[in-house]
Amino acid sequence: MSADALSSVFRALADPTRRDMVAMLADGDATVTELARPHDLTVQAISKHLKVLEDAGVVSRSRDAQTRPAHLEAEVFDLLTVWLERHRQRLEERYRRLDEVLATLPEDPLPTETSPAAHHPDPDDGARP
Repeated sequence: MSADALSSVFRALADPTRRDMVAMLADGDATVTELARPHDLTVQAISKHLKVLEDAGVVSRSRDAQTRPAHLEAEVFDLLTVWLERHRQRLEERYRRLDEVLATLPEDPLPTETSPAAHHPDPDDGARP
């Protein structure tokens, strides 16, 4: 998947309404009317959201008599998974190296010079004539 296509998919999935629509389509194909039912949006607004998902390749639409049900394109998610997995592995490697560095550090912090005796000597400590 090209960087531009990947960006389009992430942009399409950035909207919570579209993510909800994708979740609904994971259960099966649905019409615009069916996708609009649980939302407080018009069918026209849902159609615009569907168009964004379609342009990104997340869904496709077919003709079934008078309706045009939307279908989730699962292959797009396989490609996203590969991309995310690659970055997860890189981050895990960086954390592993950080753990190794942290393991070499001493457990006890270095003593500090902020003890009260170091800054406030006792005036009765042999200072009398």
